[in-house]
Amino acid sequence: MEPVASVSLASGATQRPFGWQMQLRVDYVVNQVMLTHRGQSEDAVAQEINDQLRNVGVVPNKRQIAQYAVAISQLPEMPPSSRTS
Repeated sequence: MEPVASVSLASGATQRPFGWQMQLRVDYVVNQVMLTHRGQSEDAVAQEINDQLRNVGVVPNKRQIAQYAVAISQLPEMPPSSRTS
């Protein structure tokens, strides 16, 4: 029998911090909500972020959601798209 080569899952792979995938999901959701809910009430923005995070499998942090909601609700609304397809 030939000797079995050792296997290391971490060799060659970059070391990523714990929870990096979750943060990517949070960033994605916040960016999507920022495009669709700018200028709306904080409650509406917070509810949408909460719903979308749960849809992607993230348990929302209420304090973090509140901070995002305040910032997004203070943004001016996006002008309607004038593109025609």
